[in-house]
Amino acid sequence: MAKLVLTAEPTFKAPVSIPVPGGKPVPVSFTFKWRTRDEAKDWLESIDALGDEDVVLSVATGWELDDAFDADNVKALCQKFAGAASAIFSTYVEQLRGAKAKN
Repeated sequence: MAKLVLTAEPTFKAPVSIPVPGGKPVPVSFTFKWRTRDEAKDWLESIDALGDEDVVLSVATGWELDDAFDADNVKALCQKFAGAASAIFSTYVEQLRGAKAKN
């Protein structure tokens, strides 16, 4: 049984279903930045002016793809798979809120 600790790890992993045009979504594991509730609120209030790539870079530190996790490859992902940024954002917010928590 997992033990709850008040000092969280700085990152956590979660799968994101990346929509693929004409195909089924492909799960990709992302390493996300942990934020407290107040940090998440401040972050959400600050992202309106950010583009898709910058939003992804502001929430993630890595992914389980053969390609390096860097600004150019994040841009390529967002350009080739138009729903990717939205899926990453949604998954991140759901994970922070505990929406996918299992009992």
